[in-house]
Amino acid sequence: MAAPRQIWLCADDYGMAPGINNAIRELILRGRLNATSVMTVAAHLSADEVDALEMLNSGEARAALGLHVTLTAPFKPLSEGFAPLREGAFLPINEMMRLAMTRRLEVAPLTIEIATQLQAFLSAFGHLPDFVDGHQHVHLLPQVRNAFLKVVSELAPNAWVRQCGRVKTSRRLHDSKSLVLDVLSLGFKSQAARHGLSTNPAFAGAYAFTPQARFARIFPRFLKGLPEGGLIMCHPGFVDAALVALDPLTTLREHEFAFFNSDAFPRVLAENGAVLARPSGEADRAD
Repeated sequence: MAAPRQIWLCADDYGMAPGINNAIRELILRGRLNATSVMTVAAHLSADEVDALEMLNSGEARAALGLHVTLTAPFKPLSEGFAPLREGAFLPINEMMRLAMTRRLEVAPLTIEIATQLQAFLSAFGHLPDFVDGHQHVHLLPQVRNAFLKVVSELAPNAWVRQCGRVKTSRRLHDSKSLVLDVLSLGFKSQAARHGLSTNPAFAGAYAFTPQARFARIFPRFLKGLPEGGLIMCHPGFVDAALVALDPLTTLREHEFAFFNSDAFPRVLAENGAVLARPSGEADRAD
């Protein structure tokens, strides 16, 4: 009988809101997550929230901790002089994508801001991130990726970076969001390799954030064909006023939390021949 595949289940957005932070820590404590990525630009990444997350890794590590590079609204930059901005905040993702695709961004301000966010992670946690990814996948965009990979390769060369391409057997042609990520990841993976950076071998977790989404039914398909070291992105959380003020993804976060916190989750993993990797074996997850 084949050994189960070791995979990574990464909760994004730590620091965005207290309800998200609490949900992520609870799932890590229960062994239901093994990675989370942290938003250093977020208002709810206090010293107490950092300490509470770090405490979970005291002794034997429970979760890999990454930097969630954020360059989109409604968040604000940490560096002085960043552009483009609107009313002091980053632009929405659709506008950032349009500017990036038409090569109208300036790489220098992006480089300074990403380096500043990485330095903020180091200052908060006392160590560099295990991995680096991007909020709303902004790190995959042309021009942004140039700055992103330069900063990570120079300041955190032992960190791996998230690519968002699915395994070929899992590619649904009608899933436009994932198809865009597949295409953007092709160039990103090769460019990361030229910078000497490792990437996750495959990615899953994208789905339409609609009221009709039934996460417990959606999740098993993320496991189909996911190889050893593959990564599934997720967004568990509890809805609170801070979250509602910042992000449209609200109630579905509670649905995700409920599934990961249920008896069904480990059963689905077992049925699909998968287990969560141990953070102490991080080298096994990157190709």
